[in-house]
Amino acid sequence: MPQATVRTYDSLTKTGSLLADDGETAWELDASALDGSMFRFLRPGQRVTFDLVDEDGESKARNLRIGIV
Repeated sequence: MPQATVRTYDSLTKTGSLLADDGETAWELDASALDGSMFRFLRPGQRVTFDLVDEDGESKARNLRIGIV
């Protein structure tokens, strides 16, 4: 289960980006990243865990969870 820090998040468009602990790997968040989650917004600097799924040949973050396990 990947872990990352929220780099950016726009609560109006529900888009943003995550940055891995290596400081180089990033994943873009789209509006469906929080689908099914009890969370409706994220704060920059917040730690999250998530699932990576393959959609249209790209790895996408899904099922975000707050905190680290």
